[in-house]
Amino acid sequence: MRLEFHILQSFPVTCLNRDDVGAPKTAVVGGTTRARVSSQCWKRQVRLAMRDFGVTLGIRTKLIGELIAQACNEIGATPEQAQACGIKIEQIFIKNNKNDKKIKKSKSVNKDEQITEDVEADEAESSEKTDTLLFLSPKEVTILAEAFKANKFDPNAVIKKEKAKDQAKEVEDLIGKIESSIDALDIALFGRMVAQAAKLNIEAAASFAHAISTHKVTNEVEFFTALDDKSEEPGSAHMGSLEFNSATYYRYVSLDVGQLWQTLAGQNIPEAVESFIKALFVAVPSARQTTQSGASPWEFARVFVRKGQRLQVPFETAVKSQNGGFLEPSKNEMRDYLEKKEKLAGSLFGKIVSFDFGEKAEFNIDELIKSIKISIAGGAKK
Repeated sequence: MRLEFHILQSFPVTCLNRDDVGAPKTAVVGGTTRARVSSQCWKRQVRLAMRDFGVTLGIRTKLIGELIAQACNEIGATPEQAQACGIKIEQIFIKNNKNDKKIKKSKSVNKDEQITEDVEADEAESSEKTDTLLFLSPKEVTILAEAFKANKFDPNAVIKKEKAKDQAKEVEDLIGKIESSIDALDIALFGRMVAQAAKLNIEAAASFAHAISTHKVTNEVEFFTALDDKSEEPGSAHMGSLEFNSATYYRYVSLDVGQLWQTLAGQNIPEAVESFIKALFVAVPSARQTTQSGASPWEFARVFVRKGQRLQVPFETAVKSQNGGFLEPSKNEMRDYLEKKEKLAGSLFGKIVSFDFGEKAEFNIDELIKSIKISIAGGAKK
């Protein structure tokens, strides 16, 4: 069983998600340029928004050593013991880059000329971490800290093997001894991949598509100036430019309730679904919010509770403006597409129920969540 969210959300002048040169992200769909917000961008905002609803979240960091050290310190380790335990875990999963580098060495030929040559730096070494981010739940951090405590905070008494691969297996087995160790909803929703310890991998329950505009979009440029309050010289002290656009976005989000149930061992599923939907409703990308304030809520959403193959609306043909806007033609296009595909799929569509949000003021987000929770409970019994 899954929940499918087909959301239309209109934003005025904004730059919700920037590319490498600071311009709003775009994509070409059906031969026309569309505004785009990456799935990673909106997923992160949903994850952060869940903090406001009392949800236990995991910690994703390269600084796993500091995380373990802090947990050990809180249960009685000395600073030296805590640091040793943290380093022991960190060195298993997060390595330092040790790439040979070429350095430039200058050689004087005469006072008017210099030449440079590439010299291999045999011992050139970067202290920067790799881009590995380890994602652990609070319960998993506690498990590791308690294991060190049980062995008098001697890291070598807990992690006994010499090779990193074998050490990862020890950590894997240690965490795996505790049933239902995942208590972080964001790990259950968005998944986890640990290359060194495959048993720690978690299949994501939530799937986010890149949000795209339902219509053609051309980025525009804002020219701005800033004045110096202390300067007596006329004119601008600083000039610059920013790109922006405005768009009606189509967002597709799918939540595999069965996978969520499996990861959380069936614990607090209605509450997890409620928190996820609330975060999905309020989350907005944070880029340039102080200067362009993109704070628009859902305009319209069709939500399915169903089984079967996932279904995303491609908006392959860009909609045309009607009555001065794109929202109404986007709603009509989305409805027509979903209803046609439902008929074509027949029994394979697997619909249990669907809801339209945004049409009736009395059917607010609380009523939608209540209806979805009832439908999930009923579907699970069947």
